[in-house]
Amino acid sequence: MLPYDSLEGAELALGRNLTVAERLWFSYSAHKSDYILYTHNCLFVFLVFSLVPLPWALVELYWFDAVDRFKLQPRVKRSFPELFKCYKDVLHQFIFVVAPLIAVSFPVLECVGIHTSLPLPTKWEVISQLIVYFLVEDYTNYWIHRFLHGEWGYEKIHYMHHEYNAPIGFAAPYAHWAEILILGIPTFLGPAMVPCHMTTLWLWSSLRQVEAIETHSGYNFPWNPTKLIPFYGGPEYHDFHHFVGRQCQSNFASIFTYCDYLYGTDKGYRRHKQAVKKGIF
Repeated sequence: MLPYDSLEGAELALGRNLTVAERLWFSYSAHKSDYILYTHNCLFVFLVFSLVPLPWALVELYWFDAVDRFKLQPRVKRSFPELFKCYKDVLHQFIFVVAPLIAVSFPVLECVGIHTSLPLPTKWEVISQLIVYFLVEDYTNYWIHRFLHGEWGYEKIHYMHHEYNAPIGFAAPYAHWAEILILGIPTFLGPAMVPCHMTTLWLWSSLRQVEAIETHSGYNFPWNPTKLIPFYGGPEYHDFHHFVGRQCQSNFASIFTYCDYLYGTDKGYRRHKQAVKKGIF
């Protein structure tokens, strides 16, 4: 909750006029507790998961033939009942795992310094923090993912995520409840290391989920703007990991490709690419 009784009090404390964004933030958050603001993450995660995969789902259902050449595994076409079942399965995990995790994790984030106060962060502060979060998440997720492809990790936990060997956007968060909890660590580690404003945390949570949905979309569109991001894996990179399945020891990284390159876990993917280029597949 903001420690100001009025806009004038906030401006007096800051020694300047509030920006339009700061006025909006004050109007919305002034009388809400930090905990209530933090639990907004539940709403954002739900909306992103429900809405972002829809374009790919519509393509799959109604325009499949027109974009068949862009589908990474064109032999697999999902029906509406299959897509809806995946949505319901993930929604169940969201209600009973993700939402409670968000609800009980607030004291930790409050302890490390996530704040709601004014002033709002500058755009460069937000961008620099997001870069750190993506890098920290990617590196930590890489090693957890490698562990989950060990015999015990796969048989007990990770097998569930690989039930979709031809991934779809709705299946990005489809996983065993234990995997959801474990992979929450990389997501929150960045903000714990470099504390941010609550609005930046909302943005980070949403962007991370958008990225996961995009890499699980099953389509490799040439006009996708994410192709401009250096070292970004994207749908083709992660689709190979699902296509190979349990025995895959390649492409563990969740976002970028540098960890797989540095630790030699992209060799299978590179061999596959060379074989495709030579027309073997």
